[in-house]
Amino acid sequence: MRTVLATLPADPERENEDFAAAAPGAAVLLDGAGVGGIETGCTHGVAWFSGTLGALLLRSITAHRARPLSDCLADSIGLARSLHEDSCDLVHRASPTSTVVAARVDGGVLDYLVLGDSSLLLADRDGSAAVVTDRRLDEVGKRLRGPVDALLTGSPEHSTALADYRDALTGLRNRPGGFWIAGPDPQAAQHALTGTVPLDSLASVTLLSDGATRLVDRFELVGWSEVLAVLGSAGPNELIRRVREAEAGDPHGRRWPRGKVRDDATVLHWMLP
Repeated sequence: MRTVLATLPADPERENEDFAAAAPGAAVLLDGAGVGGIETGCTHGVAWFSGTLGALLLRSITAHRARPLSDCLADSIGLARSLHEDSCDLVHRASPTSTVVAARVDGGVLDYLVLGDSSLLLADRDGSAAVVTDRRLDEVGKRLRGPVDALLTGSPEHSTALADYRDALTGLRNRPGGFWIAGPDPQAAQHALTGTVPLDSLASVTLLSDGATRLVDRFELVGWSEVLAVLGSAGPNELIRRVREAEAGDPHGRRWPRGKVRDDATVLHWMLP
């Protein structure tokens, strides 16, 4: 197992709310849901939550290899909750949340879990690729994003519309007809996308936050095969560099309307023997 990891915050003056880590035969990536200065009820912050939950999850999936990934995630959410429920208001509607991607090798297969809009990219040995992304947040967002996308990114009007959009999303979090994401409630883990792939069919496994997938799913500049080519030849840092280059070429969101000019971007590329 050979793993290469790269991560870059959206703003060097702010905490990176992504978290990624690997252990023998396992990897996790989490993208904490930033709230742009809105009160969350948690004194620790989004980066603390995603990092704490990620570390607990990696420990759980490696220590209990026969346990389903969704059960490991539920256990980890419960443990993370216990660490700050006495000091933080976890019933606050904007309490910190995080996407989750987890992958684990066991008995000749790769088990995976995806919750929220981060992605898992599976490269087959025959040269083909498949991506697993939880699109429920995107589907909800499309119904609400109109006022945001009509305005220049970073303008005062855009900031106001973005705050309204995020508030509306919060009301649809972890409920039927909305979307599911890791937060204070362990039951969200049971709504994750899960699957199993024969290990001998895979050449690599890549975990990406949505800030790193923008070249494909938001900017539509490349396909997944080109992403794999970049990862194979130059590595995750080059992929993130190209994302930043595209973002810098459209600083006001005229070509690609988006909530943030830049986003935290993380790539964990796991190459299989």
